[in-house]
Amino acid sequence: MPPKEKGEKRTGRRAGARAGKKDKDAAAAAVDDASQQMADLKLETNRVTSGVLTSEANSRDIKIELYSLNFFSQNLINETTIELNFGRRYGLIGPNGSGKSTFLQSLAAREAPIPEHIDIYLLNAEYPPTEMTALQAVIDDAEKELKRLEKLMEDILAEDPESQLLDDIYERIEQLDASTFEARAASILNGLGFSDQRMKYKTKDLSGGWRMRVALARALFVKPTLLLLDEPTNHLDLGACVWLEDYLAKYDRILLVISHSQDFLNNVCTNIIELTPKRTLAYYTGNYDVYVRTKAELEVNQMKAYEKQQAEIEHMKKFIASCGTYANLVRQAKSRQKILDKMEADGLIEKVERHREFNFTFESSGPLPPPVLAFTDMTFAYDGKIENAIYRNLEYGVDTESRIALVGPNGAGKSTLLKLMSGELSPTAGTVSRHTHLKIGKYNQHSADQLDLNASAVDYMRTRFPDMPQDLQYWRQNIGKFGLTGNSQLCPISQLSDGQKARIVFAELSLTRPNLLLLDEPTNALDIETIDSLARAINAFEGGVVLVSHDFRLISQVAEQIWVCENGTMYRWEGSIAEYKAHLRKQIQAAAK
Repeated sequence: MPPKEKGEKRTGRRAGARAGKKDKDAAAAAVDDASQQMADLKLETNRVTSGVLTSEANSRDIKIELYSLNFFSQNLINETTIELNFGRRYGLIGPNGSGKSTFLQSLAAREAPIPEHIDIYLLNAEYPPTEMTALQAVIDDAEKELKRLEKLMEDILAEDPESQLLDDIYERIEQLDASTFEARAASILNGLGFSDQRMKYKTKDLSGGWRMRVALARALFVKPTLLLLDEPTNHLDLGACVWLEDYLAKYDRILLVISHSQDFLNNVCTNIIELTPKRTLAYYTGNYDVYVRTKAELEVNQMKAYEKQQAEIEHMKKFIASCGTYANLVRQAKSRQKILDKMEADGLIEKVERHREFNFTFESSGPLPPPVLAFTDMTFAYDGKIENAIYRNLEYGVDTESRIALVGPNGAGKSTLLKLMSGELSPTAGTVSRHTHLKIGKYNQHSADQLDLNASAVDYMRTRFPDMPQDLQYWRQNIGKFGLTGNSQLCPISQLSDGQKARIVFAELSLTRPNLLLLDEPTNALDIETIDSLARAINAFEGGVVLVSHDFRLISQVAEQIWVCENGTMYRWEGSIAEYKAHLRKQIQAAAK
């Protein structure tokens, strides 16, 4: 833009900013709300962080060197570099319990020296229950954000009228455009699965999962400079996951996301950050598949260089040891020793250190002759009224060789169907028959809530299975098979990550030796490697499996049949899960038009 034109544009906008001073009190209130949110994040934490900001003070990029993070005196990240560049979308990966969520919480609380002009939003809590509708809640947050930006613009104009931050703030104010708030908020909520009717519900009347979607919609609408998402797909159905992938793939500020879905990371991310076994952050350009290939190539090259260097060191050490007292050989030995000393001083090539991989199995009581579980003319309504039934006249069967994935929109009744199978619910009409020797093992998203958070994993399992051996080593081995090792077995369960708690539930489920596994969103808290282990365990299980999941890759790994639940019925999808995803994307694009 020519200097004169740019100056005129700023002059006009300054006038607009002065005209907006009447909203100053409201803007200050919005800033106070943001400050309170940050203060809440800092309260009662056991995090200790340090780091030095090395990016420019007014830059939209973030670079912090010598960053360290400790939690409950455990060193999670040690003297590494945080580097987040504007316009990039980063996927943060690492094993369960390595500190990914704690890292995001630390960034959101500004415990790292992030400049104040970079606004941060962390999605890790549901929108509070209020009298506002879901639609009003999103619009209300957008209005607060607009006032915050106008207040920020006024302050910067007063202090530094030529600040390079002003252009970005002007652009964000124009993009928010109050005249389009309602239509755009409704569009985002619709993409996240809200019907026109549901978005008019008061947030106090919505379940926790739907209020989490309201919080996500708020974040997507205001587009913070640094958007932190911790497993954003956990409360979404497959259709909403596809919509969110497409939406975030266009996010043009800074996105840092934790996700267990390889599909999601491939379709959204421009970069991958790995929290390594050495407790540092390693950066890779490209999506998850590119990361896997790049890392494999680097590790092969590193191991070749390591082995070559170790052979050279061994050869020199043998020569030095064989030199004896001959003067000319002593001189050569000293020369070799100087070479060795210099190599050590410069830093030896390190052996590749990989995350510990593990495999686990689900024990089974063995197969049963069919019919094992069958729906006969089954109809179900929560209020007992046939006219309000969510399923009508189902004829459906499961045996101990079934590998079935249930898919469909949230609210269609997938979890309800699992409850009807397990006997938690009874049909309104028709029958659900089960084999007399059928043992059902069920995992759902809230299974970890049943754990005694004050007990250790070992003590919990001892209490849960009092008839089994009670010695410490026995239970450490049983729990260790599921990837929970070391001190994590003995500390209070409350100190474990959600993924580590899920492993305790898997261990408990295995020891019940079921014939049929009902798995309702089992991947929500798991890292990618554990999901692959889960897939292998399901495939090796000598029994039937019915799975509800929003993880396309897990479904592709284990499901032999895909059943679609929608519009009060259920039907078999004849194609693959990849074809079903393509079908959902076409539906979303058609709805958008």
